[in-house]
Amino acid sequence: MAYPYRNPTPTADAIITDGTGRVVLIERKNPPKGWAIPGGFVDEGEEVGHAARREAKEETGLDVELVEQLFVYSDPKRDPRQHTMSTVYACKVPPGSMPSGEDDAAQARWFSESEIPWADMAFDHGQILRDYFHWAKTGQRRKLWP
Repeated sequence: MAYPYRNPTPTADAIITDGTGRVVLIERKNPPKGWAIPGGFVDEGEEVGHAARREAKEETGLDVELVEQLFVYSDPKRDPRQHTMSTVYACKVPPGSMPSGEDDAAQARWFSESEIPWADMAFDHGQILRDYFHWAKTGQRRKLWP
């Protein structure tokens, strides 16, 4: 018997920092094009935090440490391909770590907040990064309701 419900697909994203205030972004090889936070789909039977670490490694070559679960983003319009919901983690790597674009990332590199290509961000990752930088500066997470 088929399951009669259509549900959002879970994803996990990793905001990676090295303690200098910079974050790693990837340039996507596949549509939708643009710059993005490393991340992707959670595999069946996989814990969400593990998915964030796995996707970060696959796309940047970096082994990340999860620091904090920041928020779950679930706007039905956040991904033009399908309804997804992403659990976003703040992650860290040792200073001097160098990302490399791997898997479905054309490239991966460090960006300071002022260098982020805001107009070229994929999905809702611009909003996620604004929320992250606010949290990093103030300790305040995104509010559930305005």
